[in-house]
Amino acid sequence: MTSSLPPLLAVAAYSGTGKTTLLKQLIPLLKQHQVRVGLIKHTHHDMDVDTPGKDSYELRKSGAEQTLVASDRRWALMTETPEQKALDLQYLASRFDSSKVDLILVEGFKHEPISKIILYREEIGRPLAAMLDKYVIAVASDKQIEGIAPLLDINQPEKIALFIAQWLVRTNE
Repeated sequence: MTSSLPPLLAVAAYSGTGKTTLLKQLIPLLKQHQVRVGLIKHTHHDMDVDTPGKDSYELRKSGAEQTLVASDRRWALMTETPEQKALDLQYLASRFDSSKVDLILVEGFKHEPISKIILYREEIGRPLAAMLDKYVIAVASDKQIEGIAPLLDINQPEKIALFIAQWLVRTNE
């Protein structure tokens, strides 16, 4: 990873664990800690960010390789990738304006070699050990797990946000 990229931190878990729910809580809490957050979300779906019938959708569908939709308040760049290459997380992160974000949270990408917080709920019925690797900086769970440190309470997003803000300070030293 190049030093010009903001640090990446994945929030990874099995489907149904609550990644998106937790991220929706963490982002405003991190902003309270003066952390400017970017987000990359992995999806397995053929997604669209514009709506059928809208000009941007129709122009993109007409064959544009890239479509940038812009207003005074936000802009989004959509790039067609018909060759279906594997996603390159570092490339995606490099698309961010590093002067506007201090941290890029990554939802999913649990097998990427980046720092990550694993979310774990026993009722999902999948093994925690399968997600643990040398990049895991913490596990957030709704139960005590022996031998896991640091262990965060998945139901206390304020404490998770504080942990992330402190980790970010250490990472940037």
